[in-house]
Amino acid sequence: MEFTISKLEANQRIDKYIKRMLKDAPISFIYKMFRQKDIKVNGKKANIDYILKENDEIKIYLKDDLLQQFKKEQILKPIKANFTILYEDENIIVVDKPKGVLVHDDEGHNSITIQKMVLSYLNKKGEWNPNNETGFIPSPAHRLDRNTAGVLLFGKNLPALQQLFELFREKDKIEKKYTLLVRGMINKSGVIDAPLLKDSETKLVKVDKKSKFAKNALTEYKRLKYYDSGYSLVEAKLLTGRTHQLRVHFAYISHPIVGDNKYGDFKVNKEFASLYSLNSQFLHATYFKFLENVDGVLSYLKGKSFVSKLTEKEMKILEGIS
Repeated sequence: MEFTISKLEANQRIDKYIKRMLKDAPISFIYKMFRQKDIKVNGKKANIDYILKENDEIKIYLKDDLLQQFKKEQILKPIKANFTILYEDENIIVVDKPKGVLVHDDEGHNSITIQKMVLSYLNKKGEWNPNNETGFIPSPAHRLDRNTAGVLLFGKNLPALQQLFELFREKDKIEKKYTLLVRGMINKSGVIDAPLLKDSETKLVKVDKKSKFAKNALTEYKRLKYYDSGYSLVEAKLLTGRTHQLRVHFAYISHPIVGDNKYGDFKVNKEFASLYSLNSQFLHATYFKFLENVDGVLSYLKGKSFVSKLTEKEMKILEGIS
């Protein structure tokens, strides 16, 4: 089995590339192939951490029966695209994620997810085939909780996805804003600087200023409106991107997000569930922008921004508490 690496396939580890190609091969089998020199790059033994380059010649020594076994044809079940497309080009697709849907399968559950919807959509358009030679799968560049709606970005090819990952990791070339409803009258503006630590057993996150394993977390916010009923509508900007960061940070400063069943005020949550059928946090990813210093394959998106409006349910809640 021989093939040449294209520009779109370059700049990734060879073991990850082989795993995508041989989807059903155990990872132990792939590692064994490297040890036994059954995978070569440009005629030489390939190290497992080798970064592929454009025009690299790859040769895999694998019996035909095993090749067929590990490259079973994938059948993609059509799924209705239950989302709005905010923007799309040859590199990325930006969707308005609805509330109550997972971004991708969580812990092996076979759920209907936004990623499956996007894949079905791209497959129908003829832009992606689950049986293509590269094995690349268009994927989300970041996560939103199941019950958080809003702007979600996908990479449609490897270079675009890799740059999106870098942008979300470094965060100095993008801007993300969330809109949330919190208990009480919060300050007009502020910065929450509180390191976070995730409990591996309970899966809950807490502020921990002593543990060396806690990760720094910064949230900037401003109050958009205060309601006399005792709630504040807030715009929050993530300066870091930790798990449950906004939910934990606002609970930490005694202004928990309304409806948050993990970190919130359960008495308030019960009231909003009864009055407005709100059974999850009032938290919406409303804004994303590529800043002017974006470079690389996505440099043409400098200054481009995307907005997700509050849902009809969220707007009715705001009307109800006015």
